[in-house]
Amino acid sequence: MDPVGQDINLNSPNKGLGPAGGVDSLTEGGAMGVAAANTLPPGLTEEEAEELYSDLAKVEEEINTLRQVLLAKEKHSAELKRKLGLSPLNELKQNLTKGWQDVQTSNAYKKTSETLSVAGQKTTAAFSTMGTVLSRKLGDMRALPFSNSFGNYSIRQSISMPTMRNSPTFKSFEDKVGNIKLG
Repeated sequence: MDPVGQDINLNSPNKGLGPAGGVDSLTEGGAMGVAAANTLPPGLTEEEAEELYSDLAKVEEEINTLRQVLLAKEKHSAELKRKLGLSPLNELKQNLTKGWQDVQTSNAYKKTSETLSVAGQKTTAAFSTMGTVLSRKLGDMRALPFSNSFGNYSIRQSISMPTMRNSPTFKSFEDKVGNIKLG
């Protein structure tokens, strides 16, 4: 409650009500009392002020009634949901399931799925080809004696990048990988 004694919490069912739960002291003693009449805004007569305070009291009473009706309806809604087995978690699950179904039926999802499928097939083919080439080259190396498997190159030369790039195996692999284009 604020210093005047009103509940100013906007979510409170008692918003604007004084400590007794009724309309605040504006209407006590009839439209704010005689003492407040001395502090009327300019151009407003005491009768007009009393009428405005009366209207204000009626509107605040209607607001309070509407809050009570809304609260009762929310309770009734919660009770119906409980009887139907609809918990907040179940509602969330249903919303997520529906959202996922909407995503799966969207054109963007279908196009993305198709593109990824084609990319996966091409990647599988590339790895299969690379595996075949590597297996064949390893088989060729096994057939040679170990000392001859490196030819005239030292180990350092055999793993250097320029030497590897100029090898027929690397060029064959590079050609095959270079030919793969994603949809």
